[in-house]
Amino acid sequence: MGFEGTRYNLMNVADGHEFEDKGWTLADPQAESPSLVRAVYENRRFTPREDLDGLYRYADWLPVKRTLKGSCAPVTYKSEALAAELGLSNLYITFSGWWPEKGARMRTCSFKETEAYSVCGRRDPANERILVVASAGNTARAFAKVCSDNRIPLLISIPEDNMDALWFSEPLNDCVKIIASPKGSDYFDAIALSDKVCTDPAFMAEGGAKNAARRDGMGSTLLSAVEKTGRIPDAYFQAIGSGTGTIAVWENNLRLIGDGRWGSHKMRLYPSQNDPFTIMYDSWKQHSRQLVEMTPDQARKAAADIDAKVLSNRKPPYSLAGGLFDAMEDAGGDMFKVTNEQLRFWKKRFQELEGIDIHDAPAVAVASLAQAVREGAVKKDEMIMLNITGGGEELARSGQKVVYARPQLILDPDLPAEEIIAAVKQLF
Repeated sequence: MGFEGTRYNLMNVADGHEFEDKGWTLADPQAESPSLVRAVYENRRFTPREDLDGLYRYADWLPVKRTLKGSCAPVTYKSEALAAELGLSNLYITFSGWWPEKGARMRTCSFKETEAYSVCGRRDPANERILVVASAGNTARAFAKVCSDNRIPLLISIPEDNMDALWFSEPLNDCVKIIASPKGSDYFDAIALSDKVCTDPAFMAEGGAKNAARRDGMGSTLLSAVEKTGRIPDAYFQAIGSGTGTIAVWENNLRLIGDGRWGSHKMRLYPSQNDPFTIMYDSWKQHSRQLVEMTPDQARKAAADIDAKVLSNRKPPYSLAGGLFDAMEDAGGDMFKVTNEQLRFWKKRFQELEGIDIHDAPAVAVASLAQAVREGAVKKDEMIMLNITGGGEELARSGQKVVYARPQLILDPDLPAEEIIAAVKQLF
């Protein structure tokens, strides 16, 4: 018997209003204020599916209509070398990337694949509208691969300065098109470009953090850890650009508490940012629900200064109901900021200790864990989950030819929407 789709409703986090998903609902149509909508699954028990492959073993907690080929779930293992270096006895690493020795086979080397397989699995194959994804890099690579492999029409919008992130082992299928905001622009400019495209009904916005499928795909990292350890961790570490991955694990933590078999506690959240791009860190340290002021020019300069370019979202889902501020308030924890120098040190040290290369962003998370240990924020015997959101790229690229995608169009996001749409439509 084939997969018939997951049964679920959507819930407005702000007021608890539950309603049916009309197929691509990104917000409660009756909402009076901005709020994320959360999937409420018919199966309230965490039940990995032995009959489904890859990420879809967690399909009972993914809002998907179908499964797609090529997915891989995150892999969790108990750290020995890094744990010993930090003096921790119960450190678990959840790894997303390419590390076949550990069973990790994400070919784009990033946990963004979990989002892409979930979001694209939510999309009705009968829907002919073109999916639009704005990205600073890793998300674009993941969606491009998944859509290329599964023949799903896709438009990617990315800053031209981040195009080096779009590498693949083979050329993309013609169903995937790429537009870029010009050199010197940032992720927010790429979002602005995609927003204008999506004013035309031929296109549909992927939705970012507002898409419950994206969050629940990312939340599979916690499911991997709980399946391995048999319990909810005490503390969680991850580097953040938007904070969506941290929101996602908080939501799955609440579902696991509802199940009742994995613990009744909320794991403390310790997200981190790459200094000087610290808009959420600065806001949290002021204990402000509203984001601190950051002008476009300040954001572009800060984005240019950080090593971990993917951590440069200046309009993250922080303030709205169900966003990162609410997650942190509910679960407890703290935020850290990490310099490029610290990032580089722990990136190298992680590879020496654990035996695999990692991206700049997860190196920020490793550095923040070292800070937390030094400051006594975590106890040496607590169960700690370290989310390594991307790695194994050096391993994946060694000994194989790499193909770089190029943008079909470079467009100024300040152009009128109709001009941008007319140019983009010619690509399809």
